[in-house]
Amino acid sequence: MATRAVPAPLAQLPNALTVARLLLIPLFVALMVKAGDSRTWPAGAIFCVAGVTDQVDGFLARRWHVESRFGKIADPLADRLMIDAAAILLVAYGRLPWAGLAVIVARDLLLLIGWRVLAPRGIDLDVNLLGKAATWLLYLAIGCRIVTHDHTSWPLWLFWIGLAAAVIAAMFYVRDGWRELRQ
Repeated sequence: MATRAVPAPLAQLPNALTVARLLLIPLFVALMVKAGDSRTWPAGAIFCVAGVTDQVDGFLARRWHVESRFGKIADPLADRLMIDAAAILLVAYGRLPWAGLAVIVARDLLLLIGWRVLAPRGIDLDVNLLGKAATWLLYLAIGCRIVTHDHTSWPLWLFWIGLAAAVIAAMFYVRDGWRELRQ
């Protein structure tokens, strides 16, 4: 493992950003519930901050060589919880189709089950580029859906594209996990 590129206190910044993202979820949910079925810029801003910190924390951890077991578990968990919370609320308020939520939840359960099978065996799969792109697209699409009017359809198109990419990325994870298990 490479030597740390930053002083010890700064090395905690990536994990601190992940924890901050987890702590933003209740605030985000409260703002979404307050807005109901209307668009909401405050909740959209919180969701945007979560999306940006998702990219920043991983980038800094890799660049500074301060990747941690906590970060490898908490970072994707924070992403899934934020995206799932947003999707659930958007479906509840009729702003996102329930089929999209069903696919998101099924994919997240598949990844969770895969992690529970692989982690005890010491198998750690790297995030693939398609998975990162899918997360970005989902953050963008859902964030745009939060702040636009109901009749705006382009965020839904982005959502379906991001969801398709996420499903394909999950299939690559399943393939890679299966290969690792067979070795």
